[in-house]
Amino acid sequence: MPVMRFLLKVIVNAVAIWLATLVLSGLEVVGGEEGSAQRVLVFLVVALVFGLVNAIVKPIVKLFSLPLYILTLGLFTLVVNAAMLWLTGWLSERTDYGLRVDNFWTALVGALIISVVSFVLSLAIRDRR
Repeated sequence: MPVMRFLLKVIVNAVAIWLATLVLSGLEVVGGEEGSAQRVLVFLVVALVFGLVNAIVKPIVKLFSLPLYILTLGLFTLVVNAAMLWLTGWLSERTDYGLRVDNFWTALVGALIISVVSFVLSLAIRDRR
């Protein structure tokens, strides 16, 4: 069951990233032909990298920035989420495919869109079970 939950989370993140790339011009996923299975695979790999960054790096960043979370009453979460998206883009820039983020503000808005879409999709999937 945990493997299925993990795969479902990767798919939800891939859909959220895809929707964010449709809305934001400075956020794009490159690689694979439009409308092909290879393109879907690229989105899934980007979502997997994004999930790993969030699972490994984000807790460390949250720990060290705890005073900022308290000082801003949690609004610093937006900055940390943007940094995780930007880090995902930075990691995937080393390849011919992956996520490309123009600047920090694009990462901030993109992270907000991805968070909201992931939350809504997770709720919809949870209600079906």
